[in-house]
Amino acid sequence: MRTSRLAAAAAILTAGSLLAACSGGTNAGSGTTDTQVLTLASVDQGSIEDVIEAFKKANPGVDVRFTTSGADQYQQQIRTQLSSGTAPDVMSVWPGNGNPGATYVLAQPGYLLDLSDQAWAAKLPPAIKSVAQYEDKTYTAIFGQNGIGAVYNQDALDKSGLTPPGTWTELLSFCKAAAAKGTPAFALGNQDNWVTQIVLYALVATTVFGPDREFASKMEAGQATFADSPWTTAMDKYLQMEKTGCFQKNPLGTSYEASQTLAATGKTLGIIQGNWVVALLKGKNPAGKFTLKALPATDNPSEFLMPAAAGAGYGVNAKAKNKDLALKFVNFVMSPEGMNLFVKKQGGLPSLPDTGYTADPSLAELSTYITDNKTVPFMDQLWPNPKVQQTMLSGLQEIFSNQSTPDKVLKAMDTDYKAGS
Repeated sequence: MRTSRLAAAAAILTAGSLLAACSGGTNAGSGTTDTQVLTLASVDQGSIEDVIEAFKKANPGVDVRFTTSGADQYQQQIRTQLSSGTAPDVMSVWPGNGNPGATYVLAQPGYLLDLSDQAWAAKLPPAIKSVAQYEDKTYTAIFGQNGIGAVYNQDALDKSGLTPPGTWTELLSFCKAAAAKGTPAFALGNQDNWVTQIVLYALVATTVFGPDREFASKMEAGQATFADSPWTTAMDKYLQMEKTGCFQKNPLGTSYEASQTLAATGKTLGIIQGNWVVALLKGKNPAGKFTLKALPATDNPSEFLMPAAAGAGYGVNAKAKNKDLALKFVNFVMSPEGMNLFVKKQGGLPSLPDTGYTADPSLAELSTYITDNKTVPFMDQLWPNPKVQQTMLSGLQEIFSNQSTPDKVLKAMDTDYKAGS
């Protein structure tokens, strides 16, 4: 996911997210006659604003005109804007190849400026550099690492008398007990289709990659498929969670925004999302305490893996009206000041070492999993084309509305995967 889904997320994304009028709005920057104008489109709602203010403070006289929107809307519009010549100077770009706003997808037709000669590009860790590049050239300034797991509201847990589950069996019992108390375990905002992948990715990490860390390579070599692999197990567990009452009623009628409110206010005990949601929950409940943990997918905790990968970053429009200012902005994002401000606001981890950043305590388990090499990339980041993810997302919504089945969705994903790039 290039929430990241999870995102988002996702993503997925962040989530792991362009509309002319949206929650972040358009900052027209009135009151300046300086010709140094930067246009920017971002999915980092709630965090890009502070970064822009810091950038403007460091660059007096600069006017930044920006829009923010959710990942779904943004991905629907950005390529059209690039092809029509109406795209902004700087834009959110996801790692790898998993969605319409991803690095490979936008770099291949020449929409993005090559950033390989920027000082930070050579410092990117190999795993992050690989998904920030296309044909060995760096196109995306990736400032953070993200992970997906179960984010718990500690106050809600205390009130319920329950504790986070440590195994798959305990997870189902936890869901049943929470439902019996009238407070569902997890909020799920499947009305936004990118959200549908998040729980699945958390389960796939352990059920698919736990037994076989080379599964992605085998897929690429034609030695494995979605439909004839433990992806079926992960799908079944996702549906078992739904049938057990792990989520609130009507996930398809619940938006990502609404799911945040449920988890932040204790209407659910938590939410399964990327770490980026922690800052959003704190925004809705500043006094709340939230902690991200691995989602149990088997009864053996030693097998658990977490999805963790590069988050969405920023690319420069190859036809930017102000390339020098655009480069200055992405270099600020990749500086210790800009990077630390971003990840602190989002509740993430920096992509570069030695920034002096102290991670939020809520991410202690994620940090440990990364350090111990117990993570796998968001599954879509190295898929050969964005169609695979789109088929999965729409298919999951159809499964939740009883219009399709896991077997049909996985076979359709195989068809799209085999079609290549």
